[in-house]
Amino acid sequence: MEPHDALLDSPLDSLVIGAGQAGLAASFHLARLGIAHLVLDSAPAPGGAWQHRWESLTMQDVHGVADLPDAPAPPRSPLPAREVVPAYFADYERRHALPVVRPVRVDRVESEGELLVVRGHGPAGERSWRTRTLVNATGTWTRPFVPFYPGIASFAGEQLHTAHYPGAEHFRGTRVLVVGGGASAVQLLGELAPVTDTLWVTRRPPVWRDDDFDAEAGLAAVTHVEERVRQGLPPTSVVGVTGLALRPQEQRAARLGAYRRRPMFTSIEPWGVRWEDPPPGAPAREEVGAILWATGFRAAVDHLAPLGLRTPQGGIQLVHVPGNVQGATTAVRDPRVQLVGYGPSASTIGASRAGRAAASAVRRRLAPALA
Repeated sequence: MEPHDALLDSPLDSLVIGAGQAGLAASFHLARLGIAHLVLDSAPAPGGAWQHRWESLTMQDVHGVADLPDAPAPPRSPLPAREVVPAYFADYERRHALPVVRPVRVDRVESEGELLVVRGHGPAGERSWRTRTLVNATGTWTRPFVPFYPGIASFAGEQLHTAHYPGAEHFRGTRVLVVGGGASAVQLLGELAPVTDTLWVTRRPPVWRDDDFDAEAGLAAVTHVEERVRQGLPPTSVVGVTGLALRPQEQRAARLGAYRRRPMFTSIEPWGVRWEDPPPGAPAREEVGAILWATGFRAAVDHLAPLGLRTPQGGIQLVHVPGNVQGATTAVRDPRVQLVGYGPSASTIGASRAGRAAASAVRRRLAPALA
């Protein structure tokens, strides 16, 4: 029996859902503040979304893994990120004795009087936990987004989202259509183009940059997202603010023409895609054998639906924190709920900072009971 098992049947001061970067940071700070809590994680092993990344993604390729509190992040190296980061997370859980319970998949969170009831299931069946506050750190990995286009169900080739990317060799000899205008699309084209024929489509022309992504640009990006969640709008990609850059390992793909982008197609056919009004000189139809959807993810917050946190605009409005855009974690419609790794904190560095902000907000919320 784990030492924290005794908490399972008692009302908790707080409960964290998710043991990725955001959840571990929140748990660390809750423990530091002496707040009794549990962390429920749906995965059978530590690592969050990192354990599911594609094999060819190395620690040299990732945009950066921020430090967890009191633990420097692993350095850049040619080692696979899906091995290095989960090992880092596992060591962190052990060294700080974080109260992680896994595997538990949370199905729904309901309000009962002053308490929140978290209902989920695991190998032992259905369970529920009562808690005074909640820190939601479920990220986006479990909700890959694929937009609908006419004919999508008729496609006879292979369709995959980047969440399930099997590596470039899988596509050798197959013409691949990469859909999406973000960093993942650029990285995957860099891998695929030297191996097989590729075609790239995006909704908007890509915004390229050739300078360093400095702190000022990073602040502009998260401020853009924070403004959206402050208004209750769904979080959106910040690529339009940050821009895209080609790394040295993508230069070969650039020379092969992989980044000559075409606008979005109108419909999908069994062995290709079609444009109703193609640009001058461009074909109205292109044949492809596979479609790789690099179209991002949506926040995994469906289990919070019973709490009615969403605005009519479709997002979860967070309380604005002047001077700290990544400190916006408290749900306006239910201050018992903190969201980390959501909106302006949906990055490794933002998630770590938001974990601290959320723990502090929980402490303030519990102050009368703890006095």
